[in-house]
Parts: sequence; structure tokens; C-alpha cells
Amino acid sequence: MAHSWCALSALHSRLEAHIERALEAAAELSVREYSVLDVLSEQHDGEGGHLRMNQLADVVVLSQSATTRLVSRLEERGLLVRYLCPTDRRGIYTDVSDDGRKLLERARPVHDAALRDALQEAAKRPELAPLVTAVRTLGPASKPV
Repeated sequence: MAHSWCALSALHSRLEAHIERALEAAAELSVREYSVLDVLSEQHDGEGGHLRMNQLADVVVLSQSATTRLVSRLEERGLLVRYLCPTDRRGIYTDVSDDGRKLLERARPVHDAALRDALQEAAKRPELAPLVTAVRTLGPASKPV
């Protein structure tokens, strides 16, 4: 079990490091920043369509305070905007700005290519190959990894 966990941790670290370098070079984004923009870009105005800060923190696997700081930095860069919930004045929503959407459109193919490249490299290592196969089978059929 410990060997499997170490292999999974190694695969994650390799993928994240490779994607991080690619995103930084092409879009000046970290993996976490990209994740926040990507998740928030999927919001909609329907029931349950907007994430509260604690929900966003869970999705991007950060503490609530780290998520709040990250959102603030992205807002300062003009990539996110905050506004009051129209039905509950106590709620504040965060959404991707037009500039954020443009940057995300540029960054998404970079992210996807870096992920594919990193998975190809990891698949060459016998201890990681079964995990790479598992990752590739988890994605939706319309989005091959």
C-alpha cells in the first residue's frame, strides 16, 4: 500500500510541476490560479450555479484562507470580479472577468498539452505506467488525456 501511495504522489508531483512550468511560461499562471479560473468559468446562473468561497476551496484543495488570498490576487490582476448575490445581499459571488476568460482560453490548450506530455513521460516509468493508464481512463470520452 505504501509503495502505491508513493507512486501516486510521484505521479501527481511530476504532472503538477510540468504543467506549472508550461502555464508560467505561456500565461504567467500557476496551476492553482489556472484551477480557480477554470472552476469559476464553469459557473452558471441556475440553481447551485455559483460557488461560495468554502466550496471553491474544497474544489481546488486549498484552505479557505489560502483560497481567499488567491482570489484576491486574481481580482487585483483583473482576472476575477466580485459582486453581490442578487437574491441574498449577504452573499458575494466571484466570477471570471473578460480578461480572465481570454487568458483562460489561451492557457487551456497549454495546460492540456502539458498534461498529455507529462503523462506520456510518466508512462515510460514502470512504477507509474498503471497509474497513467488509470488517469487516462477516468476522463470523459470527449476529452482524452
